[in-house]
Amino acid sequence: MGGYFELHLAGSVRLVPLAETLTIGRAAGNDVTIDSKLVSRLHALVERFPTGWSIRDLGSTNGTRVNATRLRTAQILRDRDRVEIGPARLVFHAPAGQTGSRTVGVEPPSPPPTLTPREQDVVEVLCRPYVVGGTPFPEPPTVRTIAATLHITDSAVKKHLSRLYDKYGLTGNDDRRRARLAGEALRRKPT
Repeated sequence: MGGYFELHLAGSVRLVPLAETLTIGRAAGNDVTIDSKLVSRLHALVERFPTGWSIRDLGSTNGTRVNATRLRTAQILRDRDRVEIGPARLVFHAPAGQTGSRTVGVEPPSPPPTLTPREQDVVEVLCRPYVVGGTPFPEPPTVRTIAATLHITDSAVKKHLSRLYDKYGLTGNDDRRRARLAGEALRRKPT
């Protein structure tokens, strides 16, 4: 079977077969239309290359995320990569025989910041759904869940999260900030 996206949107799942190019956006003329103010009219483009499929954000206002990391440049997609565009979640499925190779940037990720033992505990609980797997788009645990797991107060968790956002250089106060923190912590985790 050829490559396709598994599109999760508004409680339903749809399979979207890949062509040479695939446009994603809010405008009706796109190959994948996502009716949301969080999505630009022409938001992202998926293109086929000899090495596989590549995705790139087309200067959208709210950005495109691949595996919880904001897309800065075009990126080769690997099997099971998770793409987030506004309220839509797409899982990439590579065609049989695709190597799944990825172009690696010249600069490695920054080393992780120095964390206190309790901040490390918060990061571990926050990242657990992403490490354990099971669902294509895991959600980070709530502040209340982190507090209950670590036997501390919600207020203490919020203070630790605030310091962690600063240490990892995450600005903005959007509803996906805990997910972005988990993605950044996993990306910068020493191997």
